[in-house]
Amino acid sequence: MALVEVTLPKWGLTMEEGTLVEWMVSEGERVSTGQVIVTVETDKVSNELESSVNGIVSKLMFTAGTESIKVGDVLCVIEEAG
Repeated sequence: MALVEVTLPKWGLTMEEGTLVEWMVSEGERVSTGQVIVTVETDKVSNELESSVNGIVSKLMFTAGTESIKVGDVLCVIEEAG
């Protein structure tokens, strides 16, 4: 199975970092494409990030409340199904 790294996307032109507000999943949990997996706050706006694959969450890289996560940092790893 392939490992997919979910990174913090750049949601705005000036966005450089964000704060991880809440995980909607936990390690070992099965996820589906389009399922919201994490909420990130940037410039006082909350954004929900969806899974791009079906699979199992292998590793969460940050805990809720972590600040100053840079654009491009790996948030979690999903073991892709199939």
